[in-house]
Amino acid sequence: MVTSPSSVPRLVVAAPSSGSGKTTVATGLMAAFAARGLAVSPHKVGPDYIDPGYHALATGRTGRNLDAYLCGPELIAPLFLHGARGCDLAVVEGVMGLYDGAAGEGELASTAQVAKLLGAPVVLVVDASAQSRSVAALVHGFASWDPGVRIGGVILNKVGSDRHEALLREALESCGVPVLGALRRAEPVSTPSRHLGLVPVAERRAAAVDSVAAMADLVVRGCDLDALETLARGAGAVPGGSAPWTPGSPTHDRPPRSVEGRGSKPVVAVAGGEAFTFSYAEHAELLAAAGAEVVTFDPLRDERLPEGTRGLVIGGGFPEVYAGELSANEPLRKAVADLAYSGAPVAAECAGLLYLCRELDGRPMCGVLDATARMTDRLTLGYRDAVAVGDSALAAAGTRMRGHEFHRTVVEPGAGAAPAWGVRTPVRRVEGFVQHGVHASYLHTHWASEPGVARRFVERCRTS
Repeated sequence: MVTSPSSVPRLVVAAPSSGSGKTTVATGLMAAFAARGLAVSPHKVGPDYIDPGYHALATGRTGRNLDAYLCGPELIAPLFLHGARGCDLAVVEGVMGLYDGAAGEGELASTAQVAKLLGAPVVLVVDASAQSRSVAALVHGFASWDPGVRIGGVILNKVGSDRHEALLREALESCGVPVLGALRRAEPVSTPSRHLGLVPVAERRAAAVDSVAAMADLVVRGCDLDALETLARGAGAVPGGSAPWTPGSPTHDRPPRSVEGRGSKPVVAVAGGEAFTFSYAEHAELLAAAGAEVVTFDPLRDERLPEGTRGLVIGGGFPEVYAGELSANEPLRKAVADLAYSGAPVAAECAGLLYLCRELDGRPMCGVLDATARMTDRLTLGYRDAVAVGDSALAAAGTRMRGHEFHRTVVEPGAGAAPAWGVRTPVRRVEGFVQHGVHASYLHTHWASEPGVARRFVERCRTS
């Protein structure tokens, strides 16, 4: 039975720390509930782009992010309700430890904050592999730390034996937090990782399907799905009376202006495929609502941009892994360069920035920017406050946005381009490139926080 989005049954899957098994349990639960015939809405706390791909495999629906730093706490419930439209149940996978958020910002962007904003019960996944009675102290501490967070149950992960499980359950009897599952150690649910986390679904689809099936099987065998569904159905209405977010606005009620000889909808090409897997679903929705025809292309395989392309969006991903293949696709590199040199709007984030450089690890790229890029051993990671330094196709000077950096590359600039952002890390610096219609930066941003950037971008596509 499909419920009202404002009262959709929901669970938040959290853990005391990273590496406890959140992704295994959350993805397994999504797949298990979907196998019961439920329409499951998948969500991920934070800026993670990879886990939502596994969530989408498990549910058949688009995985969506809930990031209170990038979008602001006020958008969490509306974005959740937007994703949960038409669904029977929602599962939200947390990030890091339950109470871990943006550094120095208290609870901001933590799983706990999102759970409170959604009024959702939390299922705590505990790695029990190296403890027995101490698990009770751990769970008690997490359950009592913040009275506003409701720990609705515990799932014990990496349990060694029946005897081990019995000891854990006995210890937890005094906590008042029910045990909703106990999962044995299992190799088949592991998924390969590399320098920025799990390998995305797009790069290993057949194997990823098997991984999701193994996660579902583990959860079905080890968890009380009836009790978990009952817990989800007891969540009630989302607090605050929020309405679902919508990518449209009153400005979209009028017909888009025509571009002479090109129809009423400018084509915005969005990079996809294995090399460019990092994007938020809301970006394409915002572009479409602003009047664009959004067409995806694969820079690894397509030798030309989509017919009639008037603007280009290149998100994040792993171009360093595919540098040889991207470089070998010379016809597309030339097409991208020609589009950029024509003054057409181009928005590039992180991997997109690298693709626009002259070269990456010594291999020729598009050559749009007078800069070279290379891999390093150093991880750059964290949230950023940013302000647009000057006008660009994406943002007017002074536009404030929040972003996230996550890469192991460095870009060494040449000359001829202005910076895109002034950022605080906490040291203040400038970052990125603005050149003709190009806006390229390491910052991943969520356009739902500032929908005017999508409208501005599409308007530039119409007039460039």
